[in-house]
Amino acid sequence: MSQETYSDRDRSFALAKRTHELIRDYGPSATPRAYAVWYSYVSGELPLLGDAVKRLTTQNGCLTEADIDDLHETYVDERRLTNATGDISRGVLGEIAAVTEILDLSLGSATQYGESLRGLAQDLAQGMPTRARLGEIVSTLVSTTREVAADNRVLEARMRETRSEIETLREKLEATRLESLTDALTGLSNRKHFEEMLKASLDAARGRAAPMSLIVLDIDFFKRFNDLYGHLTGDQVLRLVAIVMRENAGKQAQLARFGGEEFGIVLPGADRVTARQVAETVRSSVMGRELVKRSTGESLGKVTVSLGIAVLRAGDTPASLLERADLCMFAAKRAGRNRVVDDAAESLSQVA
Repeated sequence: MSQETYSDRDRSFALAKRTHELIRDYGPSATPRAYAVWYSYVSGELPLLGDAVKRLTTQNGCLTEADIDDLHETYVDERRLTNATGDISRGVLGEIAAVTEILDLSLGSATQYGESLRGLAQDLAQGMPTRARLGEIVSTLVSTTREVAADNRVLEARMRETRSEIETLREKLEATRLESLTDALTGLSNRKHFEEMLKASLDAARGRAAPMSLIVLDIDFFKRFNDLYGHLTGDQVLRLVAIVMRENAGKQAQLARFGGEEFGIVLPGADRVTARQVAETVRSSVMGRELVKRSTGESLGKVTVSLGIAVLRAGDTPASLLERADLCMFAAKRAGRNRVVDDAAESLSQVA
């Protein structure tokens, strides 16, 4: 084993040791995701991740499971998806080069065939050829045509192969793009896609002078589920809420999980009355589901959610709309949870 290999090995063990120390000191637990986040932090491979970890630990003194999920999705998974996209891009470039080669060969074959025909035409233009010469011309024409036909069959076969490969690469690229916009746990859009959807919906509403609303939803006492029953049960709660949102938010709704236990519902074309109906339907449907622990069949009780609604106003930006929906959601929490608060003045005054 070379000295360089020993050095890399020693460094990896040193990084692992420091990673375990930081997990022990700052938490939350030694899960594979936490290990990946802290190892990336210690190695210094992802500077933006490092900045985010420092900011969170300075503010809160530790990292929560939600912090780890967000950091892993934003920085660690993003690098993997970037690498996958790079591989696909290189594959596309390779196929473009193959198509260019095929076209060059096709053009070369056509040029050669054209030159041959011009030569034969010149022979014929010089006067009526002898029977022997005419036989040679016909023989040459037949032979050249067969060669071009054979070349074209080869080129067509190669073009079909290249087309098939390009289609496969296109499908992989689309799958990678969708994965980069999707929350792996719930299958809803992630924060990045949520922000894109919110801006696009706001711009469209302004362009059509149409209403739109945003609902922000937060699971009540979510930390208690995690602490009492473990993170697998916490994941089950998140998936349950996502399922209820899909079933009840409507076909036009754009759904996202953009935080640990925070969800967003973008409602294009929805006024305050419609948005409140959607929010109340989601709230009551979540409350109507009983959570059961899969491993034992034990009933874990009911899950409830608090929801805030912001309706588009003149001068709103995506940030101001989200902030107002957040404030309404926190007002619902303060008023006792398991309720909906919208940004109408009378609604907020009732829970102030």
